[in-house]
Amino acid sequence: MKIAIRAVAAALCVVAAATSSSARGPYGSITVGNWQGGAYTNDKNGAFTHCAAGTTYQSGIHFVVSIGENGTWRLGFAHESWRLNAGEAFPLALTFDGQPAFNVQGLPLGAQLVNVDMPVNSALIAQFRKAKVMTAFAQGQLFQFNLNQTGQLLPALLNCVVSVKKNGVSNAGEFAVAPKPAAAAAAPPQNSSPSKPGKAVAQSGTGFVISSNGHVVTNQHVVDGCVGDISGNLSAEAPVKLRLVSSDETNDLALLQAPTPFKEVAVIRQNAVQVGNGVVAIGYPYHGMLTSDFTVTTGIVSSLSGLFNDTRHLQISAAVQPGNSGGPLLDAGGAVVGVVAAKLDAIRVARATGNLPENINFAIKTGALRDFLDNSAVMYRVTERLNVTNLETSEIAKNARGYTLLISCTAVEQSASAKKSGN
Repeated sequence: MKIAIRAVAAALCVVAAATSSSARGPYGSITVGNWQGGAYTNDKNGAFTHCAAGTTYQSGIHFVVSIGENGTWRLGFAHESWRLNAGEAFPLALTFDGQPAFNVQGLPLGAQLVNVDMPVNSALIAQFRKAKVMTAFAQGQLFQFNLNQTGQLLPALLNCVVSVKKNGVSNAGEFAVAPKPAAAAAAPPQNSSPSKPGKAVAQSGTGFVISSNGHVVTNQHVVDGCVGDISGNLSAEAPVKLRLVSSDETNDLALLQAPTPFKEVAVIRQNAVQVGNGVVAIGYPYHGMLTSDFTVTTGIVSSLSGLFNDTRHLQISAAVQPGNSGGPLLDAGGAVVGVVAAKLDAIRVARATGNLPENINFAIKTGALRDFLDNSAVMYRVTERLNVTNLETSEIAKNARGYTLLISCTAVEQSASAKKSGN
């Protein structure tokens, strides 16, 4: 047991401190279940570098989670039987709750320690934050990690970084964040009224037909919280009842299916869209307040990454509003190049920066869409859009009329209030 503790302590000092020759700590403490750690500094200049915590599993592997002073996340894996060459690529396959594996390249920092960078806002860290079980396949061995306590560990690491940056390591204490007591555990006051159920509200967004078997794609937040039936309406046609087939909260995608096929099906562009390419967004914003028909807006691809450099998203200048969520983003030939997801919260940004942003909206790239459809075993159509004659916007809209649907349902008010701003 002492050997394991020493191994974890060594790993804690090295993980997330790759920029320095060594690290010193811990300062303060992080104690969450079997996780132990604290704040660490550069041994040469005393500057704060990161907060980390680690634990040892029965398999003999030592697992460390850290967050750097600049907000970068890292995982560390150490095993006494490993004999690694520092600097050489170390492939790992990480799986969370049985979902498709993430193939990552670890970087050995010593003979027995591997460091894995976790890009901010990536699908990898999003899965890690909410997963209960993680498996790692490396060096021909499969390791399993119970992540039940990470719900308390990650806030503790964040608290550690914020506290040390504000107060310094000399004032470090216990960084673990006490979990909030469950609401059910507290007895209501004797004279209090029972809580009222949330009011039923109408909720709507946009979707589009993606397969000849009646499958429809939309955003996960469009159907999140729906109670009762989910309806899909093609323009000027009777509604059809849709069933929820699968959803992906991380990438904000949902797959619905109608009882019978639709006549028209959207086609996904195979080759990547480029910055500056023209795009057309089609959807049903503010349904019931504005027109009952869909609306069409045009713009360009402004960037190949979204908020905080999220490479799953495109940034577009085509105007979108609440209700556009889940709608198709089309290129000049009418092929799908993205799924409209959200618009930037202009008021929040204005409060933070003093400037009101304009025409900053986001769409999910077709790479994430195709992965989602492949995992859902859905057959879809793709087309290369090279040397294809551009269509008039009116022609693109005419073609999209046959596969773009208004998605609507009834939801409870508290669920609706938590929706993304693009819904």
